[in-house]
Parts: sequence; C-alpha cells; structure tokens
Amino acid sequence: MSASDRLRQKIGVALPAFGATAWRIWDSPSVHELYPEYLCTMHCIVRSSVPLMQAAIARSHELEGDPVAAGVAAYLSEHVGEEMGHDEWVLQDLEATGRDRNEPLHRIPPPSVAAVVGSQYYWIRHHHPVALMGHIAVMEGYPPTVRLAEHLQVRTGYGPDAFRSLARHAMLDIHHRDEFLEVVDTLPLAEEHEALIGVSALHTIRGLIDVFEQILEREAVPAP
Repeated sequence: MSASDRLRQKIGVALPAFGATAWRIWDSPSVHELYPEYLCTMHCIVRSSVPLMQAAIARSHELEGDPVAAGVAAYLSEHVGEEMGHDEWVLQDLEATGRDRNEPLHRIPPPSVAAVVGSQYYWIRHHHPVALMGHIAVMEGYPPTVRLAEHLQVRTGYGPDAFRSLARHAMLDIHHRDEFLEVVDTLPLAEEHEALIGVSALHTIRGLIDVFEQILEREAVPAP
C-alpha cells in the first residue's frame, strides 16, 4: 500500500461523519437561508489557502537539507498559483444570492474556522510544513460533484450563478487530487511524516464538522 493509499484509508474512516453533517445542510428545509451562510463561512477558509501555502513554502526553505521539506516546497510553489482567486469565486456566488459580497470580510471569523486554519500555521511553523499536505488532502481530495450544484440550485431556488464555485471545483479538484496523490508518493516520507499528515487530515475533518454544525445553528436566525 502506498503512502497516498494509507492516507486516504485514514481519511475514509472519518469522512462519513463529515458527509452526514454536510447533508444536514443540503437537505435542510432552511437551505435557502443556510447556503449564503455556508458561502460566508467557507470564504473564511478559502481565503487562507494561498497564505497557508506561502507560509509552508517559506518554512520549507528554512529547513535546508530536509528532502521532505524540499519536496513540499516544490509542489506548493507549483500549486499555489492554481489556488489564487478562488476566494473571489465564493464572493461572486454570494453576491448572486442577493447578499452583500463584502459580508464575509466584515464578520469575525468563527472560532471553528480559526481552529481549522490556525492549527496548520502552528504545525508549519513549530513542527514541519509537511503537515499542510494533510489539510490539502481533505480540502481538495474530495471535490463536490456537478450533481450537488444542480441539487442545491433546485433546493435553494437560486440561479446557476450562485453555484459557479462548486461547479468549477467539481472539475478542477479532480486533477488537483490526482496530482497531489502522485506527489505524496514521491516524497521520501518517514513514519513520523505520514503520522503528521494523517493527524492534520483528521483534524481538518473534525474541524470542518464543527464549522458545518455552526452553520446549522443559523437555521433559526433570520437572514440580514
């Protein structure tokens, strides 16, 4: 079994719990109100993607003579440009629902988001930047489907312009996932590196469940 196989096996144990939470949003009678909340919250996470990669690249360059860090830096340096502008896609979708596109920028990001993203900064800076590979494995390794975007369009009543980010990621992240898994298998990972990637991935899933649970708490809150 390859390193990428072992990683996906670990993620696969926790993924059903996250999927069940997500579908509580998608099938909620209040999904029309919850979808803009989802976009506001996800923007807080998506806008951290590029800075996280830049932080990992910078830290990797400090670890001279570390072949794993060098491999992480090489991959992220190629990949970071592909992630630029994705936060703008989310804002455009939010605007298409009739909400203020600047709303996520004025909100205090919830503690659940800070826990998901902030942990990566800690591991990058104070342990090893390979930790970010676990986060990326979750965020890009299980892309939404075009059918989900179509399902939500019917359920929410919003037009197709409100789901462009989901539709784009349904196509892009398949390529990103396959490329990522190939990179994981080329890195000279020791047992402790694989363990860190796995811990990071499972922490991201646990954190996303908390994020989605917090979105569900908005069911009884009137939209602005």
